Amino acid sequence: MNNTGLISSFSDLMLDARIMRALEEMEFEAPTEIQAQAIPLIREGKDVIGRSQTGTGKTMAFAIPAIEKINTHEDRPTVQVLIMCPTRELALQCGEEIRKLTRFIGGIHPAEVYGGAAMDRQITRLKKANIVIGTPGRIMDHMRRRTLKLDNVKYVVLDEADEMLSMGFKEDMETILRETPEERQTVLFSATMPESIMAITHEFQKDPQVVQVSRKQITLDNIVQQYVDVPMGRKADALKLLLYYYSPSLSMVFCNTKKMADELTESLQKSGFNADALHGDLKQSQRTAVMDKFKYGTTSILVATDVAARGIDVNDVEYVFNYDIPQNNEYYVHRIGRTGRVGKDGTSVTICSGRRQVTELKSIVHELKCTVSEIPVPTGDDIRSRMSEKNSESVVSVLESGKGKAYTDMVNLLLEKGYSLFDIAAAALAMNFSEKEVRIADIRQERKQYSKSGNTDFSKIVIDIGRSSHAAPNHLVASITERSSLHGADIGKIEIYDDYSVVAVPSDSLDDVIDRMYGAKVCGRPVKTRPFEEHKKQPHRQHNSRDARRTKQNTRSKGHGSSSQRYNRRHGV
Repeated sequence: MNNTGLISSFSDLMLDARIMRALEEMEFEAPTEIQAQAIPLIREGKDVIGRSQTGTGKTMAFAIPAIEKINTHEDRPTVQVLIMCPTRELALQCGEEIRKLTRFIGGIHPAEVYGGAAMDRQITRLKKANIVIGTPGRIMDHMRRRTLKLDNVKYVVLDEADEMLSMGFKEDMETILRETPEERQTVLFSATMPESIMAITHEFQKDPQVVQVSRKQITLDNIVQQYVDVPMGRKADALKLLLYYYSPSLSMVFCNTKKMADELTESLQKSGFNADALHGDLKQSQRTAVMDKFKYGTTSILVATDVAARGIDVNDVEYVFNYDIPQNNEYYVHRIGRTGRVGKDGTSVTICSGRRQVTELKSIVHELKCTVSEIPVPTGDDIRSRMSEKNSESVVSVLESGKGKAYTDMVNLLLEKGYSLFDIAAAALAMNFSEKEVRIADIRQERKQYSKSGNTDFSKIVIDIGRSSHAAPNHLVASITERSSLHGADIGKIEIYDDYSVVAVPSDSLDDVIDRMYGAKVCGRPVKTRPFEEHKKQPHRQHNSRDARRTKQNTRSKGHGSSSQRYNRRHGV
């Protein structure tokens, strides 16, 4: 029995026999903590706030009561249940879960609506839908077209409400809720509870009951958590060396921005890796194709942003690599939780650059009451040694299976030509196992290309956000690179003070960066950007030398210095 009292199995919930049959076929035996707490309250008709992260089973917690609430005997089908999700992937996953649960129940017609897909097909499905699952933007589109009417909605779910707010859906969510009947039941799930979430609960929920999964329930015990610390500008090299060394059959790499995901994917592909990017700028058909290739192993490396990766459900991911430091604890849990699923072991490796990023990572891990250990970046010799070991195992497997006997005639022919058995074996191995040696050489060549940039003339800009707003170098770099034509490596020194930050950018891009930063947001807050010379003319708080030394974040530099040279020599790149 679990700590939810008398509920230790789904049979204790007295569910519909047809739902129980579906659960048995899905091989679910006992409800998770969030399911055991939330399902009885929702079935009683109460509004519920569920604080729960990805991987705790919350979809089923609101989907089972939703199915039970549907009146399947209407003369004309109307939308009775509305589920809002932040992304297309989550909407599709939720719809798929509902279809699995209702495979033995007639009259349940879910319809997913989301951007990037054909509107006419969605309109056709909406005509007979009684459950609608969708993103706020596309739900609003259908409301404006009058292809979606919410007059008969009696149950609304806001799934991952904090993500919808962070993506700018606040006004859409409020408009949609106001269009539903006031007597509806409203259920909200969120990993965090910021003030903006509480404002929604106060306006749109009635005496909500709170259910919460403790962090201890979100187990990361079967995930080995590691990190490497490399010089700034060497993260891509380190990632490639890690991929060469571990050679995972399926792995995920997380970036904080869409631009970085695209750039890193291109770099990996040029080095011979089988990688694809997944982010919000892809069309739905592209996203579906990318995910299908990853699920079926055609693509071995998926480079993703946090929001795009929500809803991914692949059980055999061996490694997760954090290319950028996650922006908060929940993102970290969500990321590394993509591995170590269904009782299997997994490994996460976070790539840090400098003491500040290592401190950020350790702070996250400390709050989650986990442990993380530093590992060295594999050297070229390490990779060659590991490759030799794995290749030897492959040869032994062929020898023991007897498959090599089919080639004895060819060996005898080569012996007659005067070649020794040793030379023949070495040539055969070279034909099969030389590919990665070529890739390691490619990294060396890429590193040479990166180093040819020379000395760049920099100018400074000032962005009016700083340490007091929890701004970090990666936040500033992400905002600048997403809006301008600059890459992360183009940006120079960053200095972060309490109320503002100073960033060095190439002088020939100064005006363009300032123009493109108009209307930008950093850490969710609108910011203003101006030249440093203009900032100096205005009075501002002076920092003493001790404070300045403490707050300067010299995290980006075009000249990499001796530490990078030592890194290159040590790792053979």
